[in-house]
Amino acid sequence: MSATARSRRSKATRDAHLFPTRPYDLVKEFVVAMLVVGILTVLLAVVFSSPDRKAVTLAAWAKAAPNDVVATATAELAGTSTSAGYGPPYNHAAPGQNLGPLRLQRLGGVRIPIDSANDLVISPLSAVTGDAALSVALRTWRSASDVQRTTWAGHYADALAAVADGDPAKVAAGTYGPVPILANRLMSLARSGSLEGLLTSGGTFYSSDETKPLLLLTDGTYLEEQARADHLGGDQWGMMNETGNYPGQPWMWLYTFWYQVKPFSTSTNADALVWGLMAALTLIFTFVPFVPGLRSLPRHLGVHRLIWRQRP
Repeated sequence: MSATARSRRSKATRDAHLFPTRPYDLVKEFVVAMLVVGILTVLLAVVFSSPDRKAVTLAAWAKAAPNDVVATATAELAGTSTSAGYGPPYNHAAPGQNLGPLRLQRLGGVRIPIDSANDLVISPLSAVTGDAALSVALRTWRSASDVQRTTWAGHYADALAAVADGDPAKVAAGTYGPVPILANRLMSLARSGSLEGLLTSGGTFYSSDETKPLLLLTDGTYLEEQARADHLGGDQWGMMNETGNYPGQPWMWLYTFWYQVKPFSTSTNADALVWGLMAALTLIFTFVPFVPGLRSLPRHLGVHRLIWRQRP
């Protein structure tokens, strides 16, 4: 044995006396961990899996629920839809969410100005050519006063609500102006698949801005009905955030959890309250290592001993 080898063995012997050692099988631990995690993943996916639905398009909406499209178009024209009265960042119709004295939506301002009647109904219909009845209806609508437009659309909305299934064919004659033609043509435009393109190509930097199609879709009842059928309603504890077959973000459960309990579940200001609570919790988690007493909890609880324990 060379002098170098003897020196290394001697040093290893001395180190063994100074620093206690024990055998450790890293490969075994890795395999066990992979098996446990794999089994848990499969079991939890079976029990808590979320549905993987195709995206709901305006064309699919119009084909599945044409009456809902007509009713939604009428609400946009009447200024009674959710988006028309939402407030910032789309309009000044409402103060929006607040956190105590802070008017969060007003502070953000109207960054995406949208006139629901014009941008979601009249503007896309104006791109249609070769329809004489529609052209007359558009001219009549544009030449009328705001009060007259609201009156026409309000009367037609009431008439739709009064008939079974909101079927436009069952609505009695009335003073609706050009609203029935406008609403019906928007439904036909949506069914053809053209409406989606007209609403997404607004001349902005982004060639496919989905803001307007989403606002129009969510102003109707079809999307909510589909969500509730899959137990994804706000009061059903459901959650789905997927792209294709890829899993959603598991961290979102904590965000959606708060919407199920009071006072958040009964508050019209829930979005701001949940946001404020999550911001506070995030700050607490961030500063845990700096808070005396709190940062010592892991050592006192001793959870680590369940994993790292002394061998006999």
